[in-house]
Amino acid sequence: MVDWITELLERLGYLGIGLLMLAENLFPPIPSELIMPFAGFAAARGELSFLGILIAGTIGSLLGALPWYYAGRALGCERLAAWADRHGRWLTMSGDQVKRANSWFTRRCAKAVFFGRVVPAIRTLISIPAGIAEMSIARFLIYSALGTTLWNVALASLGFMLGENYPKVAEFLDPVTKTIVVVIMAIYLYRVVRFRKPSASEAI
Repeated sequence: MVDWITELLERLGYLGIGLLMLAENLFPPIPSELIMPFAGFAAARGELSFLGILIAGTIGSLLGALPWYYAGRALGCERLAAWADRHGRWLTMSGDQVKRANSWFTRRCAKAVFFGRVVPAIRTLISIPAGIAEMSIARFLIYSALGTTLWNVALASLGFMLGENYPKVAEFLDPVTKTIVVVIMAIYLYRVVRFRKPSASEAI
């Protein structure tokens, strides 16, 4: 994957950065931990401008986040809650719990989206609850852009400073990302096993 990413970036420049970052948000296995550090390395060599790679990377990320946001928006809280009441074990929540979680997210959506966009593996997922909570598209894009820009600056700066050793960024972040995914899956499986549908008295 490293060779494919570097070849595409070398051939397409800013467009390649934007397309790869869009794909990274749609298909998380394509890692920004490889894309932006190489872009920073290219900027260090004078082939691309640092500001240009940040703009391209951020625009690509935002475009990639939109389909997940609109998927959450189309699903909606009521539909998700009704699904949870029928198949709560697989969501690990009852319909009432879905509504309470959505209410919590609605009150904190700006912070959740901002910080979610700088956490590996959560970066894509955070768009879905934002859509379900019907966060306005303007607020979603603003806070997504702020968080995404911060993440891209960090990765591109590391690539810029490390030079030809930029792949070390991915070597460091890859186990971190995998650990987060494993922890999320472990928590999910634990909740599936331990799930107990609230009784009528508990739901009141």
